[in-house]
Amino acid sequence: MPRAWASLGLLLVFALTAWGQAPAPKKGKLPPDLTEILSHMNAAAGNLRTISANLEYTKVTVLVDDKAVQSGQLLYRRGKGTDILIDFKKPEPKTIAFSKNRGEIFNPKINQIDEFNLEGKSGMVEQFLLLGFGTESDRIKKDYELKFLKEEDLQGDITVVLELTPRSESVRAQLTKIHLWVSEESWLPVQQKFFQPSGDYLVARYTNVKVNRPLSNASFLIRAPKDVKRVKVN
Repeated sequence: MPRAWASLGLLLVFALTAWGQAPAPKKGKLPPDLTEILSHMNAAAGNLRTISANLEYTKVTVLVDDKAVQSGQLLYRRGKGTDILIDFKKPEPKTIAFSKNRGEIFNPKINQIDEFNLEGKSGMVEQFLLLGFGTESDRIKKDYELKFLKEEDLQGDITVVLELTPRSESVRAQLTKIHLWVSEESWLPVQQKFFQPSGDYLVARYTNVKVNRPLSNASFLIRAPKDVKRVKVN
């Protein structure tokens, strides 16, 4: 795989988390069916303009029993286009930004920004990084076979857990399925888990989620020194 797409693939799969508790639906309450769930998610998607959230991304390599964890902040804004900024703080600082057809990764350790041309790929970026955030159900059903798995108490947040199986063979070659934890309060994702054919998986956990608060243009700019080196990756 060319270096550009290996890096972009890593960038796309950055999103995932799933070590939830045992299912704990409220007693006497029937779980919502899939049609009801998608209706709630559609309503939430229609009202969504901005998101800010703390995030924790976990990459698990099963064969060598390795777990790599990154934590930081996610900013998202939807207007005429889509702006995304992921600012990792631990274990090492790194900032990822998307705007229109452009992606950037800033690595302060080497004072370098890798630039990606995402023309024709921006929808794929949103599909993986923001799966369930502002995505209408018709789009989800077009790309995935959907199944309601269960209700689950995820650290005090009652969620519905959905299983999404990609319809595209080319996507299934990279991701066999996705589990999506959706809060029954906000009807937005609080956790995602992406399964790879190798058995490895990626997990993303979102906490302290704030919706539709004003976010300035400057919030989505990478803060780098003036002498930063820029490298066009593709």
